[in-house]
Amino acid sequence: MKKLLAVLLTIFTYLAAFIYFFPLLWMFITGFKNEGEAVIMPPSIFFNPTLENYKIVWGSGIGTFLGNSAIIVVISTLLALILGVSAAYALSMFRMKKADDILFWFISTKMLPAVGVIIPVYIIFKKLGLLDSHLALILLYTAMNIPLAVWMMRSFFKDIPYELIESTQVDGATGLQGFLKVTLPLVKPGVISTGLLCFVFAWNEFLFGVSLTYTDSSTMPVFMASFMTQEGLFWGKMSAVATTAVLPSVVLGWFTQKQLVQGLTMGAVKG
Repeated sequence: MKKLLAVLLTIFTYLAAFIYFFPLLWMFITGFKNEGEAVIMPPSIFFNPTLENYKIVWGSGIGTFLGNSAIIVVISTLLALILGVSAAYALSMFRMKKADDILFWFISTKMLPAVGVIIPVYIIFKKLGLLDSHLALILLYTAMNIPLAVWMMRSFFKDIPYELIESTQVDGATGLQGFLKVTLPLVKPGVISTGLLCFVFAWNEFLFGVSLTYTDSSTMPVFMASFMTQEGLFWGKMSAVATTAVLPSVVLGWFTQKQLVQGLTMGAVKG
């Protein structure tokens, strides 16, 4: 009976994984269809694959948009981790007055929808001459991800006994040395999982990208939206662009899956 249950559970797990992954699989397949086959109903399973959509997409300058996204997202993720990890460490390890109020203030910034601040942000950046620049999106994406980094990393630091910090000080290490050489390695899975989530959120962000950039700093989501025209939706080309866009996140998730699972199960689910 136990063996049968194990087999059924395995089948159910594979089925659930397939259902979850199926939209990505269908998007990948659609990228190799011509526009006529991409929109035909019912969908065609058997077709003559073509690279026409990818040729058109790469001929439309997707490399520039990929480069913009890579620069903006990588820098903003690193900044969010540096600031968020530092803030989470201070809030977790040191007895600060009103630490809970500070944490609530961090998370409260996520409650305001982006569309509610887009007009004042646009006016401010226009006055500063930052429209259509990498710096504008780097600042916004960093600010957007800092609350996530603080709350996730705090749960990891809370699992580390304060006596460990004191022992490093007794051994003669400075606060910075103890943090870099002792504490930070212990929360490495948390840093990786937090960084990956910050990367994904920044990589997929659309509203600020389409509102604050024009040509020089537009990102991948903006480029993807360019295939939604008055003539209709070009599903084949959009699928090719979307497949290219999700590859960096999939590759990063694949290579960091061990640390990601360990981080999410050990720290992020705790209060």
